[in-house]
Parts: sequence; C-alpha cells; structure tokens
Amino acid sequence: MSVMPPLFGLILAGGASTRMKQDKALLDYHGRPQLHWAYDLVSECCAATFVSVRPDQRDEPTRAALPQIVDREPGIGPLAGISAALLEHPKAAWLVVACDLPFLTSETLRHLVEHRDPGRIATAYRSSHDGLPEPLCAIWEPAAREAVAAALAAGKRCPRKLLMEADAALLALPEARALDNVNTTEEFSAATSALATGAGAQAPGTADAAADARAAITLRVQYFALFREQAGRSEEVLDTTASTPADLYAELRQRHPFTLAPDQLKVAVNADFSDWNARLAHGDTVVFIPPVAGG
Repeated sequence: MSVMPPLFGLILAGGASTRMKQDKALLDYHGRPQLHWAYDLVSECCAATFVSVRPDQRDEPTRAALPQIVDREPGIGPLAGISAALLEHPKAAWLVVACDLPFLTSETLRHLVEHRDPGRIATAYRSSHDGLPEPLCAIWEPAAREAVAAALAAGKRCPRKLLMEADAALLALPEARALDNVNTTEEFSAATSALATGAGAQAPGTADAAADARAAITLRVQYFALFREQAGRSEEVLDTTASTPADLYAELRQRHPFTLAPDQLKVAVNADFSDWNARLAHGDTVVFIPPVAGG
C-alpha cells in the first residue's frame, strides 16, 4: 500500500499588488495582517507551512517572521511559487493558497483536504463564477512537479490552464464566496464591509456591499490572442454588476490570470471601439484588445 505524501502549506505572497497600490499581504481584514491570518488558517491543515516570496521580499518584516520559500524564477506569476515549493520539498504535496482570499474559511480548506485525491496531479475547486479550476486554493501533488516544469519550459505560466489540461480532481465549492479575491482599493472597501456585516463565505451568493446597489446584466466577452490563452476559452457569457468596461476588466482579472494592465489595451463594445468608462448595457459584446505582437 502506498503512503500518502505529507501535506505542506504554501501561502502565495509574491505578487506586486499593482492594482491595490499597497501590499495585499499587509491588509487588515481580521485584526492582523492578511498574510499572518492566511498562514494560521492553512497551518490548521498542514504538517508545515511556508510563505512564497520573491527574492526582494525576503526581508520585508511581515514575511520575514514566517518560514519562506523563495521564487527561483521570479516575475512569472504564481507558478514561480508553486514550482519552487515542489522543488524544495519534492516528496510533499502542497496546499497552495493565495494570500488575498479574505472570505476563505477553515471549512472550505478541510473539505478540500478530506476529498484530496493523491492519485491525481492536483485536487482543486471549480470556480463558482465559471466552473473552471481554482489553482490558487488547491492541493498540488508531488507528481505535479514534472508538469509544472514542462509548462514553464514551454513558456506557459497559467496555473489554471495547466490544471484544465492535466489529470486534476475537481470539487464543487461548498461556499460560493470563499475564493473571491480582492485586488483593488474599491474591492477592499467592499470586502471589509461585507466581512463586518457577516456577508462573507458563510452566505453563499450574497453580493458585496458595492454590488448590491447595481442590477446584474448579461454580457458576452470574446477573447483573442493572449487573452484566449490566459482565459482558456474564446468567449464566455456572464452575469455581472460591472457598469463600465473598466469595471468589467477588473472583475475578469479576478477570474483569469490576465497580466496586461488596462493602459496597455483597447476595448470594443459591439464591434466599435469604446471608452473605458462608457456605460455597458444588457446583451453587449465586449472585446479587450491586446497590443499587436511586436508592437
């Protein structure tokens, strides 16, 4: 009988927090830095827990207080941290959790651990938004090491697409908001308000304070070039409370690992170029247009 690999925890805290304009690991949702809160939450399930950091973050005081695994290939996104962990302790499985999930609960993590399938490359939740794998609250088994290395060697950096193409076990998310991440100051304000009023992961489907004031509309978003690769699809139809293309792109960057900033893009609505602050209407088709290759 094979022995199940030990489970270690990895908190991804190596992001640049460019949209938040302050370090997301240091934000306070629960009375202390979010990184420490996430570390303690994950540690309940794991034999050992580490923080994933870029080389230049090693001495930042909040991160320096915790065990670290330093990215070996910084600048390539979450796969840098996952890869470094799989190489650092190759016989361990890793419960990988992004640090910017303030609605995450012990119950959601325990459910994932209890339904772990060590015979697969990973066990992950399906997104409550689009049904695709959630790679940043997932258990990556030791067998993932080769798949991650192969992806990076091929220039692929999207952990979601890797799980879409791999032999991953996918679970229904028991708490709809548990994996909602927070990337902007507006989202931070809405999240703190929701947590203060108890409208967090324990209330599946409850909209945040800012979204409550807006009616949802249905949009079609089409993806081309880099966006198609990063989203893992050519289009999607979604219900959203976004009122402008700027709002919509910010929402989509929570769902997909889009790396381009809005100022690098153009946007078209119903086949016509549009202003980022134009009002969206029910039934609109939106396309975000990346720079021309080589331009």
